Amino acid sequence: MHVVDQRITAVIGEPRDRHMRSLTAADVAGLANESEASGTGLNQLRGRFAVVHINLEQSKATLVTDRFAVFPLCFSVEGSRIAFSDRADCVSLVGQREIDLQAIFNYVYFHVIPAPRTIFRGVRRMEAAARMSFDASGAQTGPTWRPTFMAKENLTIKAEHDRFRTLLRQSVEREITTPRIGAFLSGGTDSSTIVGLIGQVTGKPVDSFSIGFDASGYDEMSYARLAARHFNSRLHEHYITPDELVRAIPRVAGHYDQPFGNSSALPAYYCAHLAHEHGVEKLLAGDGGDELFGGNTRYARQKVLGAYDAVPVLIRQRAIEPLVLRTPVARHVPGVKKIVSYVEQARLPMPERMETYNLLDRFGVGAVFTPAFLDRVDDSEPRDLQRAAYQSSAAHSIIDRMLAYDWRFTLTDSDLPKVRLMAHLAGETVGFPLLDDALVDFSLTLPASMKVRGLTLRYFFKSALRGFLPNETIRKKKHGFGLPFGPWLVRDEALARFAAASLERLVERGFIRDELVHDLFSTRLREHSGFYGEMVWVLMMLEHWLERHAATFKLD
Repeated sequence: MHVVDQRITAVIGEPRDRHMRSLTAADVAGLANESEASGTGLNQLRGRFAVVHINLEQSKATLVTDRFAVFPLCFSVEGSRIAFSDRADCVSLVGQREIDLQAIFNYVYFHVIPAPRTIFRGVRRMEAAARMSFDASGAQTGPTWRPTFMAKENLTIKAEHDRFRTLLRQSVEREITTPRIGAFLSGGTDSSTIVGLIGQVTGKPVDSFSIGFDASGYDEMSYARLAARHFNSRLHEHYITPDELVRAIPRVAGHYDQPFGNSSALPAYYCAHLAHEHGVEKLLAGDGGDELFGGNTRYARQKVLGAYDAVPVLIRQRAIEPLVLRTPVARHVPGVKKIVSYVEQARLPMPERMETYNLLDRFGVGAVFTPAFLDRVDDSEPRDLQRAAYQSSAAHSIIDRMLAYDWRFTLTDSDLPKVRLMAHLAGETVGFPLLDDALVDFSLTLPASMKVRGLTLRYFFKSALRGFLPNETIRKKKHGFGLPFGPWLVRDEALARFAAASLERLVERGFIRDELVHDLFSTRLREHSGFYGEMVWVLMMLEHWLERHAATFKLD
């Protein structure tokens, strides 16, 4: 906090200047005063932060978020008054707090509630890289930064590799703000890189923390052990059990300021809890590497599907699609079925094409929600939100457009709040070195073809770190702390009873159909436990959040 005369500046996080030097609250206050005169001072901020500047003399408030809104700001406006907080459930309102049904619909679609909505009617969450000014005339919101993908021409690979490795090391150095530092370690490329760089910077073995699962296809502990041995890290392991899930779910769901359905929140919590037990004060996480440098599998998949756009429209519409899609027998011939699936997906525009396997679409909104609920929501809002985000990107290639899209929906709305709030619940703070602004700026200069080369994901990132990371780590497929919730539901009766009871209480609230719950537990989970288990998880976490924050809420 910095208070001078009738000006108050509150800062969360670690703001930096354009040269990535740390700024004090007094420094930020100076930029805020400059903004009042020129309107640009606070736009110069870098780093991970949230800023609130209040000028009592002018009855004006200014709120600013960083590029990824790591520290969120929520607000409500009522006439000439504004209330704000870093949590949606702490924003004060004059009237009674009400649940927003549209936000519930959006939550089931996205598994989170994307900004600017929150679960509470009248409470908004600021988007990333945004500035909101409020005075007697009302609120005005605009961006402080927009990513511009501007690939370098005639770049030298070795020089870019060297520059990248230097920026990586500097980003980790900036995040080491305590000697009691540790790191999440899933065994993937990003977390392994962070562990290795902490060891380089400190010259000491780093404490790393990993979560395992007794479930086929989910346990990645062998890769975490490999990275720990390679970098001489002290690895601390914990295997989660279904019983632990039952005990932790109400606490984890209730700790979020609004419903949150990312199922890897539980592993993140237990990992942070393990670190806290070992005396670590701050954990570094590897989030952001995939979204900056092209590491998610859907990037390669959409690149393949995007090749269909190069086929002339007339050939598609008059030859391929009538033959493939309007021939009933084609769907039953093993080899041809894949062609049918390809054409069905490829003919969809972006970003709708990325939602081919969306759970809500797979079931159909009428099979999930009650008619009374659907009468009060707009089921097209999620897609409208996605289109607006995708089309607003200044990128030219499909890869960069998807990256910009994921910066919002994957990082800002899902992965970052997951890690930050689970670390907070465990008594930890967390840093995200791979989201260092200098690294972000560097990624914007790389051609899309160097992020995804052919169908090779993270081509540049991995080639730059050959010799630093173990070869097995570079070759492994992306996994992370994926939770085997669906498979456990099928085999663990106590967990299944707990989940089913949660969904039945949600039925009583009037949101979802009783037939859906029966369908999930009698048929769907046995067909594909991993896929349909995610729907059970999302609805279960919604119910436990409501029990904590709006226990008596029902649809009228």
